[in-house]
Amino acid sequence: MSARVRSYRYVGPVELKTAVPPGGGGWRISSAADFEGWIAERSSADLTEPFTFVVGRDGVLRLAPRRSEHVACAGGDRVLSAGEISFVREADRWAVSEVSNQSTGYCPDITSWAAVARALDDMELQRPCGFTHEVVFRRCPDCQEHNIVREDDFVCVFCGSDLPATWNVDPTA
Repeated sequence: MSARVRSYRYVGPVELKTAVPPGGGGWRISSAADFEGWIAERSSADLTEPFTFVVGRDGVLRLAPRRSEHVACAGGDRVLSAGEISFVREADRWAVSEVSNQSTGYCPDITSWAAVARALDDMELQRPCGFTHEVVFRRCPDCQEHNIVREDDFVCVFCGSDLPATWNVDPTA
């Protein structure tokens, strides 16, 4: 029996979610062929910076330009992970050079790496063994603000309260 996979609800500004058009979303990349077609259409300038990504509840990677909102890339839906990703050409194939869970709209836990790894493996892309930059998100139990924990300092930057050791951003998750 497999463990329940956590999905993440959008917790960012409501106006960003309401601006997502029906049927919107990033490029759906479910195979090596999909990726090859998508990457061939990117300019060399596009490849100099990371792309916005989400892994949908279907386990498929969706990509959008870096300045895209994660909620738009996800079409407003829940996700299994979200962040930023970069690709590099190594020898005769593409690989993931950097990947993070940096998404202040979804605030995914670092454990969401498993969903990213599965999606990248389905695309037959070489990848790191984990997020190359892990972002630790917590919600303050006192003031309810979302925090990024830096240098293992689990203290709310807004009110100074202690933050929990475990992920708690979305109380409905």
